[in-house]
Amino acid sequence: MNRRILLIDDEETIQEVVQVGIEIEVGWQVEIASSGSEGINLAQTQQPDAILLDVMMPDMDGISTLSNLKANAKTRSIPVIFLTAKTQVAEKDRLQSLGVIDVITKPFNSMTLASQIARILHWEL
Repeated sequence: MNRRILLIDDEETIQEVVQVGIEIEVGWQVEIASSGSEGINLAQTQQPDAILLDVMMPDMDGISTLSNLKANAKTRSIPVIFLTAKTQVAEKDRLQSLGVIDVITKPFNSMTLASQIARILHWEL
């Protein structure tokens, strides 16, 4: 099945690594937003199957972006996975308590990222 992933991350390197890794590994379509506000707009119009959301971004951080996505009827049911460089268990637990499906820690292996996402969301590859 051809899935559509929305990546919301301000780092161009992460954007390229995620897009290339996912598209090569499984052929899913990856849409990219460089800010929380751009990501919210794309989520409303594109209705992706899942969102990968960076926690730390300028202007609107991932937590505020998630709050906006969950408050909107068009986007509240889209599964969200946080991407973060924070590795402490307590911080990951705190992020998961905000309503995301899971938290993936940076750095991650771009060539197995799609498999990791599929496992988290119970998708078949």
